[in-house]
Amino acid sequence: MVKGYFADDATRAERVQQLFDTIAPRYDLINNLQSLGLHHHWKRRFVALANPDRSDHALDLCCGTGDVSFALAESGTQVTGLDFSPTMLDHAKARDELNRVDFQHGDALVTGFPDNHFDIVTIAYGLRNLADFEGGLREMHRVTKPGGRIMVLDFGKPSFTPWRWAYFTYLKWMVPVFGKLFCRDAPAYAYIHESLEHYPAQDGVDKTLRKLDCRKVAIHRILGSAMTINYGVK
Repeated sequence: MVKGYFADDATRAERVQQLFDTIAPRYDLINNLQSLGLHHHWKRRFVALANPDRSDHALDLCCGTGDVSFALAESGTQVTGLDFSPTMLDHAKARDELNRVDFQHGDALVTGFPDNHFDIVTIAYGLRNLADFEGGLREMHRVTKPGGRIMVLDFGKPSFTPWRWAYFTYLKWMVPVFGKLFCRDAPAYAYIHESLEHYPAQDGVDKTLRKLDCRKVAIHRILGSAMTINYGVK
């Protein structure tokens, strides 16, 4: 990992895809371990804020193994899950015994969906991995119907300096230990800290949503902004 998974060059997208293909078999296990199982609660809160119902059509970008997609579908919502990692999608499809979600392979920066198409567009733990986070938000905005909800769940950057130091220390040094123990690949789990280094997190997302003239823009902070949910209405 000479340049790191998130170095800004022409091969970044390919390297990030390879990363997620590599960690897909143990992705859910590591998420449970590193968050002490709390990520399930955060995702439920995220979906509750989206307030889906049976008349909605939702797009879940960077859907991974499908947690948010399945939670949206529980309300009877029509859900499309999009991810650029074929291996992640294979795991999502294997979990979808009832065929509740239309899982598709694609790029969150260029989804190919029509303008003003979805009532809800979500991305959980994916925006910071994109080569252009603002481009990702513009694409989310483009495919969202007027009045539709645009939502981002991701790692945040706490403003309280001691807590920020402790949190980033955990991400930098402890999370890779889980990768070493359970995937024999510590660098693959160093990606979380690496992906946050140049990502403006909740405040940058908030600023971009406002630039896009979204309404009801808000930041929901979890654990002192260790996790955050950004919300906006087109």
